[in-house]
Parts: sequence; C-alpha cells; structure tokens
Amino acid sequence: MSDKLICEVFKSSRKDEMYLYVDKRQGLAQVPEPLLETFGKPLPVFTMLLTADKKLSRVKAEDVIEGIKDKGFYLQMPPPKEAYLLDVHRAHVAARSDDAST
Repeated sequence: MSDKLICEVFKSSRKDEMYLYVDKRQGLAQVPEPLLETFGKPLPVFTMLLTADKKLSRVKAEDVIEGIKDKGFYLQMPPPKEAYLLDVHRAHVAARSDDAST
C-alpha cells in the first residue's frame, strides 16, 4: 500500500461518534461480521484522499492507513465521556436512591 489511500468513512447507526474507515476499493468486505453487527448499518459520511500527513480531528492519519493496511479497516471509537459528567450523573443517581430509601 502506498502512502496515499482513497478512504471511505462510515458512521455507525447504533453508536454516536463511532466511525469505520476502509479502502474505497475494498469497501466493507474485510470488516468482520461481528463488528458490523455491533456497529449497525454503516452510513456513508464521505470519501477522501488520505495521506499520512493529513490532519484528522481525533485520530492520526498514519494510524488509519496502518489499520487499513493490516486489517482492512480502522475503527474510530467514540471519545471517552468527561469524568466530571460521570461524577454529576453518579451524584444524581445517589441522591435519588437516598430519597427513595427515606
């Protein structure tokens, strides 16, 4: 594989901010069926010429190219939830359970 790749990007129909990057020529043929079941219906987002120095928002282009080269796809997972939001949620749940027990 050269340092350039025509890459097709799909977003998950089931999980927000989860994306699959594949070689446009291969499509989804090399993506394992269990992954596709979890991913849901792949919704096309865009096609781009990907080079190792291209700037992507949350992943390194060179990692995407390497993943496609090695496995036939690259899976971009959603970003982790902000820790303080989880703390707020836990406090809210704890407060509700305290109210319920009194």
